[in-house]
Amino acid sequence: MPITQYLERNAKEWGSDIALVELNPEVRETMRITWKDYDLTQPEPNLPYRREISWHVFNEKANRCAHYLKERGVRKGDKVGILLMNCLEWLPIYFGILKIGALAVPLNFRYASDEIDYCLNLADISVLFFGPEFIGRLEAITDKILAHRLLIYVGEGNAPTFSENYFMSVMNYSSENPNVQISDEDYGAIYFSSGTTGFPKAILHKHKALMHSAAVEQNHHGQTKDDTFLCIPPLYHTGAKMHWFGSLISGSKAVLLRGTKPEVILKAASDEHCTIVWLLVPWAQDILDTLDRGELRKDDYKLDQWRLMHIGAQPVPRKLIEDWKKYFPTHDYDTNYGLSESIGPGCVHLGVENTEKIGAIGVPGFGWKIRIVDENRKDVLQGEVGELAVYGPGVMVCYYKNPDATKEVLDEEGWLYTGDMAMQDKEGFIYLVDRKKDVIITGGENIYPVQIEDFLHRMEAIKDVAVIGLADKRLGEISAAIIELKEGYSCTEEDVNNFCLELPKYKRPRKIIFAPVPRNPTGKIEKPKLRELYRTEDPFASMVQ
Repeated sequence: MPITQYLERNAKEWGSDIALVELNPEVRETMRITWKDYDLTQPEPNLPYRREISWHVFNEKANRCAHYLKERGVRKGDKVGILLMNCLEWLPIYFGILKIGALAVPLNFRYASDEIDYCLNLADISVLFFGPEFIGRLEAITDKILAHRLLIYVGEGNAPTFSENYFMSVMNYSSENPNVQISDEDYGAIYFSSGTTGFPKAILHKHKALMHSAAVEQNHHGQTKDDTFLCIPPLYHTGAKMHWFGSLISGSKAVLLRGTKPEVILKAASDEHCTIVWLLVPWAQDILDTLDRGELRKDDYKLDQWRLMHIGAQPVPRKLIEDWKKYFPTHDYDTNYGLSESIGPGCVHLGVENTEKIGAIGVPGFGWKIRIVDENRKDVLQGEVGELAVYGPGVMVCYYKNPDATKEVLDEEGWLYTGDMAMQDKEGFIYLVDRKKDVIITGGENIYPVQIEDFLHRMEAIKDVAVIGLADKRLGEISAAIIELKEGYSCTEEDVNNFCLELPKYKRPRKIIFAPVPRNPTGKIEKPKLRELYRTEDPFASMVQ
């Protein structure tokens, strides 16, 4: 069944219960003061911006959005874009789109004007919801995008002249279910690839994929009505939304947090009584660093209810979890692996019962199968490195309007070839070795950067590290480590080289660069950016002898 039915069920069974909270500690509440808040003197509110809606209101908002879109000519099969920062309107709009059988198409909020234009055309988006943060980027391309599209402004104040005002337009529409027939085999959404290798690809999914992602999340993490999920990553990404689907199934509360500072995360978890928190590696590391420096004290927050911390989107250093367990020994831990092409996280996961296998990405997730194959897509022997392939109800239909790219990663049987290099141990646990495209070949030897990155993370002074390949006339490529140090720590190239003596010689970084490590909004290292930045540098400078 479509996931929209869960929303309708929740509205009927738990209508008055809180469904969503929007929390933005960086914004101070100045506009939503009621008469009850006033005293003899003008109040000066100091509470952070906070809004909430119940399941009943959530469903009503989705229905009003659905009827509004129908009235504006949107029909089953049309594509509707969402270009919003995380906010209380995001998910009701998403469900409003789904309820009329249209395809929801979330856009990365970091897209520049040309990328927005590209994605609008690629996905055949006819309607775009956008927030105030994107007015300037859209103004720059209005001549290109307005001819055949409706733009809808989701924000306070007057809408730009090239758009309709969402709040003013939707308020008078029916709050009843639009009753459009939707099946699991209908197309439900288009998501975009991360774009780390160029302009993004459009990934087409059916409703059954959305539904399966919800079943996977609830199966893996056992959400109940009593749980509260703290959602920090952007909702346009499959990971954030599909993890939230566990809250949808259980009818439990979720908190959409704008902010990633350690004190903001811990305070939100404390104040909102969060039991499940999904963190990206940099945020978890920042929390640990802040606790280590004594800038924050765990005991200053109410965190006893916090039962699960899980991480995805990138390889997780073993040491990070070991350090985390020192501060939070009662936490269950899980790591989740997935791609937008596999409807996000969970096609492989560690499992809360397998914390002794930290370092592995885990075993096949609920309803999923895996293979590890060679370059001819033949299964490799256990323990050998090959490309990870996954199969299950969450695999994409195709790259929309790109059959050639589809054929490269999706075979006729429905196996998705991830581009990730992995190995499986004798117990069946899968270890991610690296991205296929990121393998460094130096003097005929394959170097998998993630192995070196994990090793360097053991150095106390290192906050973040990325290993890339740089051109070399003799060896083809050499490995370079871009190292970001923790605040207040010092480290020299000699220190790093001495630490790396434990590695086989061919795996030791040949070049050390002390600089920030850029990551995209989902926590992945932006290696193409690093390669572009350092490719003209002398590859022989600072080489290990």
